[in-house]
Amino acid sequence: MTKEGSEMTDAITLPAEGMTTTAGDDDYQAEVLFAASPEAVFDALTTVTGLAGWWTAVTGSGLEGGELRFVFTGAAHVEGLMLAEEPLLIYVDTARRPSEVRWTVRECVLLPDWVGTSLRFELAPHGTGGCELRFQHRGVTPRLENYAAYTSAWEDHLASLHDYVETGHGRPFGSGGEEGKR
Repeated sequence: MTKEGSEMTDAITLPAEGMTTTAGDDDYQAEVLFAASPEAVFDALTTVTGLAGWWTAVTGSGLEGGELRFVFTGAAHVEGLMLAEEPLLIYVDTARRPSEVRWTVRECVLLPDWVGTSLRFELAPHGTGGCELRFQHRGVTPRLENYAAYTSAWEDHLASLHDYVETGHGRPFGSGGEEGKR
């Protein structure tokens, strides 16, 4: 599943079929395969309804130049992280249908080492009508104190994205469906 010439090494298979992550000193990366089209995955990454269906409550615009304000309602303790109702503010750098979405974290009181990091979602056709998602959270590396918690959370969120796109039912934060995963 690893792209030729890619820096993605030591791939680890995750519980969700068709999903891998990488280990090492590089930024967090993962690949997810979907039976759904790149357009369906793009919609889940750029619409308020889609984002709330797999990640958490959100307001704003997922279009290029927009801002998204994610709220993790209700304090919760997740693998060493105390989450509160402070918003995660993300600027949408790029939203090119159906191939690419890029965000930059502008504010994040609950996870201050995320400020200034960037998230990249690259979508490509795969198989017969399916899609391959290549995800990277630039700036989230093993050097961060909470790296293990961040990678565990991303594995859960990406599995939720997969389920949302494939079945219409994800496990967004606060839904109760994610609790057994962390």
